[in-house]
Amino acid sequence: MLKTYFRRAQPGLCLLFAALIGATAFAETAPVFPDADASDPAKLGWMIGAPPPADRILRFEDGSYFRFPALRWSVSHFRQLMPTTNVSRGLESPVALPAALRSDIDRLRFTPLDTKTPMSWEQSLAATYTDGILVLHRGKVVYERYFGSLKPQGQHAAMSVTKSVIGTLGATLVAEGLIDVNRPVKDYVPELAKSAFGNASVRQVLDMTTALDYSEDYGDPNAAVWAHAQAGNPLPKPADYQGPRTYYEFLQSVQPEGEHGSAFAYKTVNTDVLGWVIARATGHNVAQVLSERIWSRLGAEQDAYFTVDSIGTPFAGGGLNTGLRDLARFGEMLRNDGRVNGRQVVPASVVEDIRRGADKAAFAKAGYSLLKGWSYRDMWWVTHNDHGAYMARGVHGQRIYIDPKAEMVIVRYASHPVASNSANDPVTLPAFEALGKFLLEHPQK
Repeated sequence: MLKTYFRRAQPGLCLLFAALIGATAFAETAPVFPDADASDPAKLGWMIGAPPPADRILRFEDGSYFRFPALRWSVSHFRQLMPTTNVSRGLESPVALPAALRSDIDRLRFTPLDTKTPMSWEQSLAATYTDGILVLHRGKVVYERYFGSLKPQGQHAAMSVTKSVIGTLGATLVAEGLIDVNRPVKDYVPELAKSAFGNASVRQVLDMTTALDYSEDYGDPNAAVWAHAQAGNPLPKPADYQGPRTYYEFLQSVQPEGEHGSAFAYKTVNTDVLGWVIARATGHNVAQVLSERIWSRLGAEQDAYFTVDSIGTPFAGGGLNTGLRDLARFGEMLRNDGRVNGRQVVPASVVEDIRRGADKAAFAKAGYSLLKGWSYRDMWWVTHNDHGAYMARGVHGQRIYIDPKAEMVIVRYASHPVASNSANDPVTLPAFEALGKFLLEHPQK
């Protein structure tokens, strides 16, 4: 079977790709995982020593680096394990994040969606295997914590939060007139003319309302997601491999199924296509464009980076890695209508479009039981709650949460053993909403 072959030939990319774009566990029965303290990578001593002990060495090629609890170390060290490309922060000095730390947030209590037993904010961090979390209120850091292998000067995998960053970048180029959101993808990438994306509009790609014969069902050994993963694998292919060898080659093979524009369907290949459109419209890959248009203008402390395929193509669908504070700067820029220190980085019209959201009926067809009444716009998840909050979401617990009414931004990096968002949403969603209400009602004096 395809999955068996794929896992035998390329276990490292199998596990990475599954995590980056939303896999559930391969096991048919739910495993029991050690808790956050017992799985703390610093305590377990992964990759410490010169060389590390044999049983503490993690490798990309054999998949050992992404087996829990080892993944808790790996998500903060991808650059040590696989090829990457840089996203420069530029040469300007970093813009400081002013701090007004609060001691009362840890005691905040809320009730998770899957229980009647209240939980404290502090308890929620361990429950979601948090590696780092930072809260901005009115532009000031009111809460910041790091656990395990992640440090303030470190970087962490953003997983599918990457999609929202690329969506923001694409929407920015639309607002600037470099991309026409109503034109078909084939106008920008003729190589996709015979694929499912050829007659899809850029808007349909941005909002993931394309109709594709492409499955991200990880329980199906013949799902197209495995071929996508194999194509993006930077390692040498098996001698008898005949399939696509890059992300670009794979995207040309995706065929249509249904009618574009009728329903939301979350599929990573849409973001890869958007990345290709951005590259054609600008003449540079998404890592370079992100640096030029946004990252070098945020006042960031660190460079970011992308994982890449065998020809150096950045993985637009899930390959971004950043520092936690810089991710907070990105979120705060959007909360401030695209401005940083008086400079317009992203057009205000882009932020307004994201906040407004999209067709709720189209979104409802995807069947997310915990996300009723939401929509998806420019690769952002829009809650439509009474605070107007919107989110970037990545598997294993990565989040940007922007609450305009509470003037709050939360960014979290995590390494939950279960990739699916459904594993931590019952805690995360009420926790973030509760903090927004708390800060709105109890602002810093």
